[in-house]
Amino acid sequence: MRFVCRDFGLSDLPRRGLTPQEAPLEVLLLDVEAEFSIWEQGRVVWSEEAFPAAELAYDLALWLRRPTAAQEDFQLDSMQAEEGLIRVVNSVEGWRVGSILTPDVWTAPVTWDVLVAAIRQFDRAVREGVAAMGINPAFIPEP
Repeated sequence: MRFVCRDFGLSDLPRRGLTPQEAPLEVLLLDVEAEFSIWEQGRVVWSEEAFPAAELAYDLALWLRRPTAAQEDFQLDSMQAEEGLIRVVNSVEGWRVGSILTPDVWTAPVTWDVLVAAIRQFDRAVREGVAAMGINPAFIPEP
């Protein structure tokens, strides 16, 4: 399983009359968007074109920092999208990733270590995408 981000952009920052350096945290989290997809065994499990990639990276990092993360499910509680847009749930077989928008579509179960590695790879990709736009990615906590 892997999370893929490409084509980063700032959706509304120019319309708001803000530069990335002036924008408050909540604006950066919403405005840094990318084409996001979840892949498994060469197939796309889920994708969205204008996805709040920085917000997901931020929330996943906070979740992984929790001492109880390996015992708790995750769901993106987005400021602009439906609750559960991205969900990570533990089952008897392992961790699975899906979305409330496609409730019957999930990744195959993976171990905690595989999940954490995929999240960390996603975090690096988001940081690189943010930095490529000339924004310091330090507003996203380290996972």
